[in-house]
Amino acid sequence: MANIAFIGLGNMGGPMASNLLKSGHQVAVFDLFPEAVAKLVSEGASTADKVSECVKEADFIVSMLPAGKHVEGLYIGDDGLINYIKPGALIIDSSTIDKGTVLKVSSALASKGINFIDAPVSGGVGGAQAGTLSFMVGGSDDDFATAKPILENMGKNIFHAGSHGAGQVAKVCNNMLLAVLMSGTSEALQLGMDNGLDAKVLSDIMLQSSGRNWTLEVYNPCPDVMENVPSSNDYNGGFMTDLMAKDLGLAMDTAVQSQSSTPMGALARNLFALHAGNGNGSKDFSSIIKMFEKA
Repeated sequence: MANIAFIGLGNMGGPMASNLLKSGHQVAVFDLFPEAVAKLVSEGASTADKVSECVKEADFIVSMLPAGKHVEGLYIGDDGLINYIKPGALIIDSSTIDKGTVLKVSSALASKGINFIDAPVSGGVGGAQAGTLSFMVGGSDDDFATAKPILENMGKNIFHAGSHGAGQVAKVCNNMLLAVLMSGTSEALQLGMDNGLDAKVLSDIMLQSSGRNWTLEVYNPCPDVMENVPSSNDYNGGFMTDLMAKDLGLAMDTAVQSQSSTPMGALARNLFALHAGNGNGSKDFSSIIKMFEKA
């Protein structure tokens, strides 16, 4: 049983913290939304008025925050947690952020004897709830080995991608591909429907043909083709379009830094940014199919 602090109890962080509690760990939680904290406290977590109080005795600190500026501010900003976390503790940051922030934060923490890994996730809210997330970890071999038993309480696929920042690069590569697949699948399905095909029949055909991909298998963007997916719930739940647009922005920033050619990724970023700008930011990213519908 480990002493863990968990910071950021949103759609992903809340279920992740809950799974740590179910695994028998002592978990202190903190979030800016009292309702999120209260839910975890009702499950057995502890909390404190200040985030600094939550981390003082923790051997592990897990964070799941919206963006790099929040991670940097939390750990090394004015009165950051770097001043309160005990030496030898291990931070597991599961936010999806830029590699540069990872390197800056991890270096500053290392100067105080605090260990850090970047461990972004894939698998969505359903995976967070079921404890079946995939973790893409960047950090040292020793820190990965130390973190793995904790990560296994929240996920089933734990990958060591490389040194600090490698987890973030793996995550943006994965999400860029996912965005391209969702856009292409939506375009193909809409083409079929515009020519009189039934969405489910076409999906079944492509699932048994060379167009088969993850979006067709488990996350169909057409309403009522699959049960228990956002498209069959008016595109509510799941992974918001705003977050996909953010991740695609990170992918493009990464491509600029390495001078990589990503024309499909750039097009996907433009599509999702436009879709979000048209008032669909809070809808699941599979709602991109709406962009291909005839007016």
